[in-house]
Amino acid sequence: MLEKVVIANRGEIALRILRACRELGIKTVAAYSEADREQKHVFLADESVCIGPAASIDSYLNIPAVISAAEVTDAVAIHPGYGFLSENADFAERVVQSGFIFIGPRAETIRIMGDKVSAIAAMKEAGVPCVPGSDGPISENSDNVFEIARDIGYPVIIKASGGGGGRGMRVVNSEAALKNAISLTKSEAAATFGNDVVYLEKFLQHPRHIEIQVLADEHGNVIHLGERDCSMQRRHQKIIEEAPAPGITEEIRNTIGACCVEACRRIEYRNAGTFEFLYENDRFYFIEMNTRIQVEHPVTELVTGVDIVKEQLRIANGDELTYKQEDIQIRGHAIECRINAEDPETFMPSPGTIEHYHPPGGPGVRVDTHVYQGYKVPPHYDSMIGKLIVHGENRDLALRRMSIALSEIIIDGIKTNIPLHQKLVTNAAFMAGGTDIHYLEDELGLK
Repeated sequence: MLEKVVIANRGEIALRILRACRELGIKTVAAYSEADREQKHVFLADESVCIGPAASIDSYLNIPAVISAAEVTDAVAIHPGYGFLSENADFAERVVQSGFIFIGPRAETIRIMGDKVSAIAAMKEAGVPCVPGSDGPISENSDNVFEIARDIGYPVIIKASGGGGGRGMRVVNSEAALKNAISLTKSEAAATFGNDVVYLEKFLQHPRHIEIQVLADEHGNVIHLGERDCSMQRRHQKIIEEAPAPGITEEIRNTIGACCVEACRRIEYRNAGTFEFLYENDRFYFIEMNTRIQVEHPVTELVTGVDIVKEQLRIANGDELTYKQEDIQIRGHAIECRINAEDPETFMPSPGTIEHYHPPGGPGVRVDTHVYQGYKVPPHYDSMIGKLIVHGENRDLALRRMSIALSEIIIDGIKTNIPLHQKLVTNAAFMAGGTDIHYLEDELGLK
């Protein structure tokens, strides 16, 4: 097994990786910024290295600093977690060139799947269903762009090839607005992502966001772990996730799962990954692949019994997958609420000191968080401070357990979005299941 791993991240995912390493007997190195000296995983790691100031660009996004942390501690591998450098192909390449193991896919795979145009081309070749669109780059001067839009029907959406996280997208409702929309999106994409390539797709009006978790080793073994429903979103940012997705039958799950497995084999994928789809009128449409561990991986772990992070570590060590597809059974239902340090009404970040903290408990309750009483939430990073996950033998029980857990959790001294979650898990439409990605904004007015 890997002897020593650098954890190149912060917060709850850094602590999650550390725990998986400890279970496998792997020594850990916490690479942290000056603002994160008081992080729980920094205290618990075998070694720790400060890699720079609070600003991400000078620390968690500083490739030489992260690699130096591995060099000075004689580590053998680097785990990027999610966010920061996790889907940076140049970083993955530099890690390997420096003689270390990157705990994730190969750099060339990250490049292919990180560019939306090349990713869609690869998925179409593998037989994965995609949203009808331009099948390639477009510009405001393309001869056939208006014809494509007419053929698939308005509204359409212009997307940046290098975009992500809900950025680099513009919905177009009429032909008159198309040319200007393309020009604006190209300009924004160039400024934001350093890549002005854009493409066009049919804009689905009421889709759900459903994703498939996969694991693949370097020996050609690939499995899927079923699906998650991540449709409860605000501004394309997920708030609540659950597994399995309401209304998805075992037959549908196996069909789309097998499709994703075949795609992984074709692109020679390795490690953990997630295929993201829009789902409307009983049809799946591929939108992107995340080549890393996902924030919402715990719901899949609870319904399958698979420790995804430990599998990542084993795969990086060159081992074969612990499981075969026939071993994967979906048992019960799991729901995850992302707990953010923010005003539940205005969504403004709320950094500060946590004066009182008490986690919920009881059967089927899991809390993934790095915070503790007296911890100071810094203003420099994403506002998520933890995840509350519950599991029950069915969705109704999981919803009740989540409602109870939310009523028990105490985080004083800062504002959090816990009141919003308490409202959402008792919302009639959400309780019924199957709400689309626009529900929070359109029906509840959470713009």
